[in-house]
Amino acid sequence: MTEQARNRQQSATIYAVADLAQVSIATVSRVLQGSPVVTEKTRQKVLAAVDQLDYLPSGAARSLAVRHHDTYGLVLPELSGPYYAELLVGFETRAAQLDQSVMLVLAGTKKDRGQAVRTLATRVDGIAVLGSDVAHVGGSTKPLVVIAGHASSGIETVTAENIEGARRITEHLLDHGRTRLRFVGDPSAAHDVGERHQGFLAAHHDRGLEPAAPVLASFREEEGTAVAERIVAGDIDTDALVCGNDELALAIMARLTDRGVSVPGDIAVVGWDDVMTSRYVRPGLTTVRQPVQAVGALAADRLHHLVSGAAPSAVRHVLPTEVVIRSSCGCPGEVGPPPSRP
Repeated sequence: MTEQARNRQQSATIYAVADLAQVSIATVSRVLQGSPVVTEKTRQKVLAAVDQLDYLPSGAARSLAVRHHDTYGLVLPELSGPYYAELLVGFETRAAQLDQSVMLVLAGTKKDRGQAVRTLATRVDGIAVLGSDVAHVGGSTKPLVVIAGHASSGIETVTAENIEGARRITEHLLDHGRTRLRFVGDPSAAHDVGERHQGFLAAHHDRGLEPAAPVLASFREEEGTAVAERIVAGDIDTDALVCGNDELALAIMARLTDRGVSVPGDIAVVGWDDVMTSRYVRPGLTTVRQPVQAVGALAADRLHHLVSGAAPSAVRHVLPTEVVIRSSCGCPGEVGPPPSRP
């Protein structure tokens, strides 16, 4: 850019654009925001003035005019814990590869998620929502991808496999001779947790066994500690715990050990996610490895296809999970290949 052009760009204002195009300032603003109420003739007059004055780079101006933001929205309930961080890394990395920015909104409740989607719709080209019932994120015509949520007609879903992984890890504990298994987590709290509980139930039913009721707990460290205290107090009778995520499992293991309960001697503990800590605690945590970063990356990729004009796929995109055997279940050590991170 020449010095003269740079000076012209710096001195240009929205007032100058409006004066050159012979329209109001409000009309210039509407054009740059992509409002559909402006006629095509007026839109072209404003864009020509923008180009002539270098008020904005012409590419950016035209992008705004057709309401392209080059930004994807991601709605998560929170950022605490390793799962959300890995999901965000996967989503943001893939979006960057596609030359897209990411606007993150934290919305814990279903009502909050619906509001977040409606707010994001004016600022982004497409939206990915974690674990939300689609009925609560309506009100937007922008492309939508649901992560780890319910499959729904016309809306793409990206998730990791849950039922079979939970069945296999539960069967593994039953093969160890454990007879009083309990599932730790709240199956009604999220679709993927409900699927893991389904796998727990299926492993029992396959052997003609009646599963015990789940121990309800949210996916937080303090909840795991509270469950361990209930076990020590005799409120929960169990010899093996199938935890809905690693954070619960690790907290339970730590508190049981502090209280003199042997893991896995007295109680076997298994988790879900395969967070980094799972490999370094002793005993190592037997768990189910899910490709969290890959799920985030695929969600961004599918969103890009939709924003580019592709029709939503009827297929629910499901990435495989893998049981990782360490020693918290009673086995001598890790079995299987080392983890691979995208």
